[in-house]
Amino acid sequence: MLRFLRLALAALAVLALPAATLAKEREVSIGLQAAITSMDPHYHNLSPNNSMMLHMFEPLIKRDANQKLVPGLATSWKAVDDLTWEFKLRKNVRFHDGSPFTADDVVFTLKRVPNVPNSPSSFATFTKPIVDVKVVDPHTIVFKTATAHVLLPSDLASVMIVSKLHGEKASTEDYNSGKAAIGTGPYKFAEYVPNQRVVLKANYGYWGGEEPWDKVTFKILTNAAARVAALLSGDVQMIETVPTADIGKLSSDKRFSLVDKVSNRVIYVHLNQRSDTAAPFITGKDGKPLAKNPLKDPRVRKALSIAINRDAIADRVMEKRAVPAGQLLPDFFFGTSKKLKPAKYDPEGAKKLLAEAGYPSGFAMTIHGTNNRYINDDKVAQAIAQFYSRIGIDAKVETMPASVYFTRATKGDFSYMQLGWGTESGEQGSSLRSLLATYDAAKGMGVTNRARYSNPELDALITQAMSTIDDKKREGLIQKAAEIAMADTALIPIHYEVSTWATARGFAYQARTDQYTLATGLKPAK
Repeated sequence: MLRFLRLALAALAVLALPAATLAKEREVSIGLQAAITSMDPHYHNLSPNNSMMLHMFEPLIKRDANQKLVPGLATSWKAVDDLTWEFKLRKNVRFHDGSPFTADDVVFTLKRVPNVPNSPSSFATFTKPIVDVKVVDPHTIVFKTATAHVLLPSDLASVMIVSKLHGEKASTEDYNSGKAAIGTGPYKFAEYVPNQRVVLKANYGYWGGEEPWDKVTFKILTNAAARVAALLSGDVQMIETVPTADIGKLSSDKRFSLVDKVSNRVIYVHLNQRSDTAAPFITGKDGKPLAKNPLKDPRVRKALSIAINRDAIADRVMEKRAVPAGQLLPDFFFGTSKKLKPAKYDPEGAKKLLAEAGYPSGFAMTIHGTNNRYINDDKVAQAIAQFYSRIGIDAKVETMPASVYFTRATKGDFSYMQLGWGTESGEQGSSLRSLLATYDAAKGMGVTNRARYSNPELDALITQAMSTIDDKKREGLIQKAAEIAMADTALIPIHYEVSTWATARGFAYQARTDQYTLATGLKPAK
């Protein structure tokens, strides 16, 4: 009886402790496939960065696992008229340092986004439509747009709100060091070692409820074999981007669980059209520069597209973990066209088009891409080079880490750029605006159009679609724009990735179409 009383008293004492004291180092480690290039939430619009930022910072509107818009730091939003949106902000939210979140932080954030120095891929496209902001009270804010902009809620779901108090004089380096990395999210900054790891600790008292993990360590494991080895050894409890060659083995091992989902990410090629004259890394077969840029000719672009055997890449290179692409999103997303199918493999047709364009013997070029960002990215580039050899193009492959590649591609250093794009909004109009609209930083158009492709007819349709409130009409405009872009081979879509995550026994993960790997989606298995 005495022993029972002592145990009961001890239990009561534990219950009286605050939540933070009750924490017993519930730690978890996660293996990431791609490096995090910055802890500044407005520096680089890159999926690995955006995924990581969602732990520490929050947007006004969030997206669920299927990219449906749900309340975030805003509890509700509505269009007052065609040019006016009113947002009600969540009350009793505090930043990690205890300071309150108010409309002033939103105003500061919107001013900061387009002015981050040296951004490789700016978030300005999401804020440019806003021409005026009015703070009604600390928890009510009104946005004015120059034209009707139906995508504003979706756009703002891509913008993380930062603290005005800590951000006014902060540089990107201040966020990387943790000094300014103070958000409202479920986790706090603990450590950032570029290309190695990110460590986060629980934000006790988080408005959205307590997380199951006190500490999360994200380990950057760009090497596929190293990532799987870390899972097998127990060094990490979950990995993203399971190598296609290991899916079968892990699926049959009862120590692990796998989940997958067709993603919103298209692997595509941008073809440099910045100049009418010689293009970088494209020459005659004798190594001499060409007099003009062949990629400006739509016949050459189409030839390069139909020379790729997408079915073979999906089946063999991707080991059936990809879906051949004919546009910028799988056809179950808003704004996609049922008329657009993956280009049929036609090497003979490609040869004829090259001859018509004045290149009967082809030319030489370098395929540039990443070797640590997308699933089998290097292997895909090598396969494309082999297909091109069959139509008389001497193609060599040069791949590099994403941290180097994206900066150089943005500067226009390459001509044939293998890339990937995951559409945050879940509709094709946003992809067209970012990737294929004529580049105009002031308007937030074409901000990731590294090729500098330009088509006035396409621009007009995109602009009209972005200001059309009626969903059916807007979707029709987006579909027409996509059909025009694909007919002109504005870029070359290759395939959509199927994302796969693996967890150790005792853990469960909710797969996402946006490919994000979130500690908030990792739970103890029931």
